[in-house]
Amino acid sequence: MGFKVTYATMSADSDELVESFKKGVEEARSWLGKDHSFFVNGEERRGEGTMEEHSPIDHDIVIGSFSLATAQDAHDAVAAAKAAFPEWSTKPWQERVEIMNRVAELISERAYELSALTGFEVGKNQLESLGEVEEAADLIRYYCHQMTEHDGFSVAMGQLSPQEHTKSVLRPYGVWAVISPFNFPSALSGGPAGGALVAGNTVVLKPSEQGFLMGLKLYDIFREAGVPAGTFQVLTGLGEVVGKELVEHPGIDGITFTGSYDVGMKIYRGAGKDYPRPVICEMGGKNPAIVSAKADLDKASDGVLRSAFGYSGQKCSACSRAYVQSEVYDKFVAMLSEKAQKLVVGDPNEAGVYMGPVIDKDAVERFEQAAFDARTEGKILVGGERIIEGDLERGNFVQPTAVEVPLTSRLFKEELFVPFVAVAPVDSIDEGLRLANDTPYGLTAGFYSEDSQEVDRFLTEIEAGVVYVNRRAGATTGAWPGVQPFGGWKGSGSSGKAGGGLYYTQLYLREQSQTVVVEE
Repeated sequence: MGFKVTYATMSADSDELVESFKKGVEEARSWLGKDHSFFVNGEERRGEGTMEEHSPIDHDIVIGSFSLATAQDAHDAVAAAKAAFPEWSTKPWQERVEIMNRVAELISERAYELSALTGFEVGKNQLESLGEVEEAADLIRYYCHQMTEHDGFSVAMGQLSPQEHTKSVLRPYGVWAVISPFNFPSALSGGPAGGALVAGNTVVLKPSEQGFLMGLKLYDIFREAGVPAGTFQVLTGLGEVVGKELVEHPGIDGITFTGSYDVGMKIYRGAGKDYPRPVICEMGGKNPAIVSAKADLDKASDGVLRSAFGYSGQKCSACSRAYVQSEVYDKFVAMLSEKAQKLVVGDPNEAGVYMGPVIDKDAVERFEQAAFDARTEGKILVGGERIIEGDLERGNFVQPTAVEVPLTSRLFKEELFVPFVAVAPVDSIDEGLRLANDTPYGLTAGFYSEDSQEVDRFLTEIEAGVVYVNRRAGATTGAWPGVQPFGGWKGSGSSGKAGGGLYYTQLYLREQSQTVVVEE
């Protein structure tokens, strides 16, 4: 790409980008509708049965027919990864860094076709897709940088005698399972896999059933870059079969899971049967924005809009509730509603489209039920309908929606994962903070105020792992590797450390104290 597209620079479209994306669409379209195997120890496998994946843009578009891995395939993949671990883990860390940096470069070189595939497969618009693909590359680059900056995490310690020499060394665990979601099919597959691999672990990737083709494309890139066959493997299988086998398998030494709270907590609770295993779970959020009476409302309405409706609200970091001081509530709501009405909804691979479809029929049903509840309990401020005009009827398209409902409504409590934000007036910043923190989640949060004392108070009292103040590009969304570490508190995350941050690579390593006594 001529320039980098990030989530904070998504207005950086250009004629060059549009033309390059058109070529990417042509290439990605040539990948669609084919039969696909998965890979165990570098060998193609067919498993048992197939699953046909359809595009959320148009149900007539077949992404592909994918072979379904069995529990035995998963068992074999773990065995192959275990056999590959000694060679990969003892390879000098500099060589692993070199290989993984090559992976990142190949991802960047193929950004347009991978981004177009993201549009076809999961419905992201051009700029969101480009941002995510580049994020996948940058996550890997950042984890390589962490290894380099810390000299492979080997540190000389103190001495109790002149003859005694001790080092603290971080060493890989072994075989790591990465179970990734549909909404970031490259960043949340490639990022965790990259972190685990550069640290010296071997990886078995189980991508989402709604992201199988991207998982296979990433596999091709990792292998082309020089990652050995048994070191990185991908299984296109069902969660209740392959995911279950990986989570319960005694040969898995660590797990990274991104998905729902219920599934994440089940994995977390069940991970330590014989002895504790590291589990990195990112489990969603119900992310608030607080708008002070002292806020720039144009900035605040832009930020809430972009975080609520970017990628159709299907981000764990999406803004789904906003608390606005009553003095400016009516004005804020009017600005948000006016801007939402102007958003372009349509085919995400077309230039100028802001919001594509939601992922599947279940998401459409969640949206329609939420809209029904809003009409029953309060009122819809903007949106609230499924879009069935013209070609959009063949996909899963809904309107960007803002509602006003009582604070006791489930719409303020439950993660919906659709373009839906509930707003309410509050009497004070005190009330806004109390309501913002009144949730089992703690992923992201946003605040708008031009008063520095209010800002300091928000930063001190908010219970979330990723917070933004006065951010027009997104009230609660838009973290970038090496810039904004991304990880949740409370029910949103298990590790207390954040992806793309200073301490993430170390999660894939364990400490060993090495003392050698040399007597002359």
